[in-house]
Amino acid sequence: MISKQKYMFFILILFMIGTLIFSKVDAITNELPLLGRVIFVDPGHGGRDPGTTYGKIMEKDIVLEISQVLRDELMKKGAIVYMTRETDEDLSSQWDVRKKRGDLYRRILMYKKYQAELYLSIHINYYSNSSESGAEVLYNPINSENKIFGEILMNNFKTSLGSKRKLKRTDLYMYQNTTVPGVLIECGFLSNPNERYLMQKKDYQQKLSRIITDSVITYFNH
Repeated sequence: MISKQKYMFFILILFMIGTLIFSKVDAITNELPLLGRVIFVDPGHGGRDPGTTYGKIMEKDIVLEISQVLRDELMKKGAIVYMTRETDEDLSSQWDVRKKRGDLYRRILMYKKYQAELYLSIHINYYSNSSESGAEVLYNPINSENKIFGEILMNNFKTSLGSKRKLKRTDLYMYQNTTVPGVLIECGFLSNPNERYLMQKKDYQQKLSRIITDSVITYFNH
């Protein structure tokens, strides 16, 4: 029969082990809040499709740079990150009659194949009035989570970047044909001289990426 002293000692050891385990788990959770989360970063356009342009400056190139920085920020927080494209390429097949539709369809298939928990579609705006500015977020209501995440991100764009734009709804093909949660992110306006300059700078790309990453963390904790 075990003595009272040995029993109490055994309980104390278990308590200490449990405390150490939970402390370690808390530390991991704090340092890697996105541990194991599967996220798709989707740089828009690519290859034969430059997106919006200003002279020789093309949307497809800038969004790829931003997406690569965003990928690294998300991975630092523990996320498993996939990219729809890592280079200047088009995702359509040679057999696609409608190349643009084929490109978008294959992006949707990638989300589903890798069981993404969230997608981040990265784009850049353009408007005839060069004074238009500000990062903005668009969502489709096919999944109720889209608006929830969209509101979190749009509020952070307002707070951290001073954007005066509002969360908008989009019915574009890709966003109304995937049930995976996610949003369309317009990082700024290529038509605006100041934002055109900033979006090509690494430090601003990192700032954007940190805002998006913080918003993703908030979303998964909501």
